[in-house]
Amino acid sequence: MGYDYALVHLTYTIPPAVLLSLIYWPLSTRLDVYRILFLITIAVVSTIPWDSYLIRHNIWSYPEDVVIGWTLFRIPLEEVFFFVIQTYNAGLLYLLLNKPVLGSVHLVREKPGRSKWKYVKLSGSIALALAIKKGIEFVRQGKERTYLGLILIWALPFLFLLWNLAYQFLVNLPFTSTLVPIALPTAYLWLVDTWALQRGTWVISSGTKTGLHLWPGSLEVEEALFFSLTNCLIVFGLVAFDNAIAVLHTFPAHFPRVPELPSPMLLVKALLLPAAAYNDDRILGLQRCVARLRAKSRSFYLASSAFQGRLRIDLIILYSFCRVADDLIDNAESTAEAKEWVGKLKQYLDYCYGGAVKTKDGREISPRDPNQGVVTQWVMSQFLEDARHTLFMLPTERLGKEPLYELLRGFEMDLEFTGSGEGRGGMVGGPIKTEQDLDVYGARVAGTVALLCIQLVLYHYPEGMKEEKAKRLMKAGHDMGIALQYTNIARDLEVDARNKRVYVPPGWLKKEKLTPESFVSGVLKQGGAKDQDEFFMKKVNTIRGRLLDRAFEFYHRSRSAIEELPPEASGAMRVAVESYMQIGRELRRPGWKSKGGRATVPVGTRLWVGWRALLGPR
Repeated sequence: MGYDYALVHLTYTIPPAVLLSLIYWPLSTRLDVYRILFLITIAVVSTIPWDSYLIRHNIWSYPEDVVIGWTLFRIPLEEVFFFVIQTYNAGLLYLLLNKPVLGSVHLVREKPGRSKWKYVKLSGSIALALAIKKGIEFVRQGKERTYLGLILIWALPFLFLLWNLAYQFLVNLPFTSTLVPIALPTAYLWLVDTWALQRGTWVISSGTKTGLHLWPGSLEVEEALFFSLTNCLIVFGLVAFDNAIAVLHTFPAHFPRVPELPSPMLLVKALLLPAAAYNDDRILGLQRCVARLRAKSRSFYLASSAFQGRLRIDLIILYSFCRVADDLIDNAESTAEAKEWVGKLKQYLDYCYGGAVKTKDGREISPRDPNQGVVTQWVMSQFLEDARHTLFMLPTERLGKEPLYELLRGFEMDLEFTGSGEGRGGMVGGPIKTEQDLDVYGARVAGTVALLCIQLVLYHYPEGMKEEKAKRLMKAGHDMGIALQYTNIARDLEVDARNKRVYVPPGWLKKEKLTPESFVSGVLKQGGAKDQDEFFMKKVNTIRGRLLDRAFEFYHRSRSAIEELPPEASGAMRVAVESYMQIGRELRRPGWKSKGGRATVPVGTRLWVGWRALLGPR
């Protein structure tokens, strides 16, 4: 009896497991636990027969004085534990690196007969098949290539199967999602194995190994290959699992209802769904939605990764709709064009909620019209390509109509900054005359969006939610949206002023002996940090502080409601709120950093705030 092998675990495999667990624990979901347990089960069941064979045929062995002595099919329990801990560590690293990834955007529809993917699939399959054939030859030859051959014929058939099930996903995922969680654990285990072989913790019989070393110090090439392939198996297995999950969540037409923990049979069914059956428009639409979220709001992009499944997809589409509408109006060349966009968006909502749209010839088409393709043609003719996919995917059946119409009224308030008969940005005056006006504006452009987010949460997780509580949560979400909008205005004070927009009530400006015109003029006169008028900037910071005070007033009033949300969404919603409110905290710090005139939160701080938010309320 000995403890050398147990010492390897205590020193080298368990500490990384503890560290990764602590890091990932706030991010973990029931589905993540299911993933890891599912993969560990497969790893242990598939490895035990092979490992037992190696020991029974003396291809490798464990001296009695380095193991405790308890065995399973002649395999020391320390070795069985190694199957578990290696899968756990590599799996957690994969999950951590893939948390921000939305699998839906990495799916690809294959066009029959014209797809390059059949050649990608064929190339990988041929390469793996040839390697399996070579492994069989090595085993038949026996002697010094036996162990090498046994590794190949054990691992590569599994890789062959996984490749054929998920080759598209494997190729499309970013390198950080696949190569990194393979390479890092492999390099680490190479070092651990070198140390273990030098100490004699396990021994490879000299007659069945090539005698080649990866580097001086006893790391056999067979061992190096073993750890490389086992980590490939772990990552390939998780990729195939995520491929199935992505298919299930992306295509409700094929899978109307998906349980939180899909059965193995349902996962296989999703993997076997022909890629030619994928909805190409939906994939492309989601790709554009994610790209828009990543480019327009790093805070909400970070927060979105904390949501799960179809709720995450719906929230991303909702955000994309808000950005599309905002961009259509902001990028219009005139007030008249901007108002025209608002009208078209209203008309589209009218149709979605039971109204009708008018074609160019004046004919009205209602939702009951069997020729729904005419509506599609109307959208195609009226909206830019970048907007169409988002409009078609907007889950209006899960959203109340009034908040969406209120959002458009908020955009109309923005148009009042332009004045009548003038070009965009031609006047300083606007719709914000009092603090109440600013509250109304914040409620329309942000409170509505937050309320819609709560509606989506309650739709996807309705269990045990009473109507009275749901209304209270939506009211709190509405107020939280106003808090975020006040923060947004505080951040963009100078940027908006350069566009001749002043969202600060005149009464607030008057207290600083300013008018909207003098405020804009003062901002435009500011140069670099050395040239700034300190007296004027002190006034700007006073106004900014008052906006932030109002923001945090709404924030503290409604933050407790987050904890009443379903547990599947409360942590993620906390991340969304805290990530954005961190901008307000940064603005209160002297010397805050800016990018493009806007305050920015350092990446490290953003990650820490998100991770801390998942742990629970402050």
